[in-house]
Amino acid sequence: MNKQEILNHYKEEDRLLIAKIFDKIEIAEKKNKITNTDFLDLHQKNIAQKVIKSIQCENYLFFGGDENSERKVLIIYPSKFSKEIVEKNYNNIMQIIEIILPNDLQGKYSHRDYLGGLMKLGLKREKIGDIIVFNEGANIIVLNEIIKFVKDNISSLTRFSKAQIKVKEINELYKQEIKKIDEEIIVSSLRLDNIVSEIAKTSRTKAEEIINSGRVFLNFENITKTSKTIKLEDILTIRGKGRFKIKEIIGNTKKGRIILLIEKFV
Repeated sequence: MNKQEILNHYKEEDRLLIAKIFDKIEIAEKKNKITNTDFLDLHQKNIAQKVIKSIQCENYLFFGGDENSERKVLIIYPSKFSKEIVEKNYNNIMQIIEIILPNDLQGKYSHRDYLGGLMKLGLKREKIGDIIVFNEGANIIVLNEIIKFVKDNISSLTRFSKAQIKVKEINELYKQEIKKIDEEIIVSSLRLDNIVSEIAKTSRTKAEEIINSGRVFLNFENITKTSKTIKLEDILTIRGKGRFKIKEIIGNTKKGRIILLIEKFV
């Protein structure tokens, strides 16, 4: 499959990403240098993996800070390099902005507060990786190309004016604990709209609107087909609601409705 055939296989909004991936591969091959994309969300990462597989590219890896990172860059490297060499160069690609809040503000800011502040500085979301929030502050992973700008300007925001701001190497990333909780839901069928309705605690009509608006991802791929059948082990992401795994079909109610055990990532 050639480049144009691959591009034609995807939606228009995904073609720019694919074209950029081809450009990165070409630069790595012709200039013998390590290249990388911006940070990819789960949907974009899924597309990138499919493209890489279709062209049988072997010299690549995804990295976003650690194995639990949600947003990752795609790194392409020349065949003369090993993965070990690439891994030693992570700090040339991304670093950490660490924010330590004053005592009176610790524990009061959420992920949205940190991201909102960065957006006020005029930064593009794709230049920013995961934001790891802890009681004392946050670790914000950013591409090196914007690290100086962020460090020099983030204190201009009122919410961070009294905070301590440091640049740290990526191997100093705060280790976050991934928490999961089990919940039971009852659905009439395993259709996507039924499950989204129960998870989002909303009507079927509203669930259909959520799906049609492109806010639902099944196994990290955007899905707009409301009648799509969900299976065990599927990962469902609903923007604004979180990520869920279909863990177990427990059984049926007396009226024949399905009892599902889902795992919610918190």
